[in-house]
Amino acid sequence: MSTATPSTTAPTPPGALAAFWSDFRRNPGAVAGLVVIVIITLLAVFADVVAPHDPSAQFRDALLVPPAFADGGSWSFPLGTDDVGRDMLSRLIHGARLSLLIGVIVVTLSLAAGILLGLLAGYFGGVVDTVIMRLMDIMLALPSLLLAIAIVAILGPGLANAMFAIAIVVLPHYVRLTRAAAMGEVNKEYVTASRLAGAGPLRLMFSAILPNCMAPLIVQATLGFSTAILDAAALGFLGLGAQPPTPEWGTMLAGVLQYIQRAWWVVTLPGLAILITVLAFNLLGDGLRDALDPRMKR
Repeated sequence: MSTATPSTTAPTPPGALAAFWSDFRRNPGAVAGLVVIVIITLLAVFADVVAPHDPSAQFRDALLVPPAFADGGSWSFPLGTDDVGRDMLSRLIHGARLSLLIGVIVVTLSLAAGILLGLLAGYFGGVVDTVIMRLMDIMLALPSLLLAIAIVAILGPGLANAMFAIAIVVLPHYVRLTRAAAMGEVNKEYVTASRLAGAGPLRLMFSAILPNCMAPLIVQATLGFSTAILDAAALGFLGLGAQPPTPEWGTMLAGVLQYIQRAWWVVTLPGLAILITVLAFNLLGDGLRDALDPRMKR
């Protein structure tokens, strides 16, 4: 009499997304940063619905009204008004939309150009690598903010020119990172096998090498959002970025400095918005680094 032994099946390994989330959520700061970014993004997308007032509307009978939780505040303006009677909450919400848009455009431009130049330098080497990397070294030798100011001074003040200048300033970081990752992959066996199979340089660079270089680039792009927001706010503060009455956080700070002692909220609230957003992106970048880099996994 034979007894059937129950078949044992090996547990199914988690998918790539589940494994990534398992590693990512171990970092509480990264999860908190992700939550804050999601909230800011929702506010930016639905700014026209969420904001209680038009960000450019001026209420002449409500100049420098304190926030609702302060003495003399009004719930019609939960975070108070500025020196010309514009609702601070509405301008902060619409400023979030503009700041995220700046981050998306700057990171897209600099990442695309950085990947192209970095792959060319890492794959071909020689004279191509020398020319590209010496140019990047020259750009890195200049203070980033001063370089951005010089570019905007040449092109003229404005939000579009400011975003273009910031994209140029942060470009060397993506080029150097892509080149280093590409140089580590270009001599591996799967690249050699693809080359022997008849793949051309473009196919090798973008189909074989680039997918294996994306993890550090994703982390750098996430951190690039915070850099773009900070630099855009700095240029706006100096009058070289977004121009009034555009509700951009740096421009909001520049226009109300004379009221810093009389009306603390007009300076504090835009500064807090910049601080919280930049901190959230930095925390998210740290979490992505821990989850995507095998050497950082616990």
